Amino acid sequence: MWHPALRLARPLYEVLPGLYIVCGLAALAASYRASSPLASVVLGVPGLAALLAGIVVWLRRRDYRRLRASYERPDALSGSGRESGK
Repeated sequence: MWHPALRLARPLYEVLPGLYIVCGLAALAASYRASSPLASVVLGVPGLAALLAGIVVWLRRRDYRRLRASYERPDALSGSGRESGK
């Protein structure tokens, strides 16, 4: 089944993990400074999730780029829709 490719502009795509990390850290700092326990939880849980998401995306991209660099034909990893052996 063919799905239309939705793509982000490359500069925006490259900034997203850092944006997740910064927003997560800001939310965690705000939760630390919040006066009520409820506000602290409401800010802290999504902040922690955003921080972890940013770190995971950043690490996955780094690993993918290292893997891609080790191949003779890196475009073979792109998933162009054709499966090998068919």
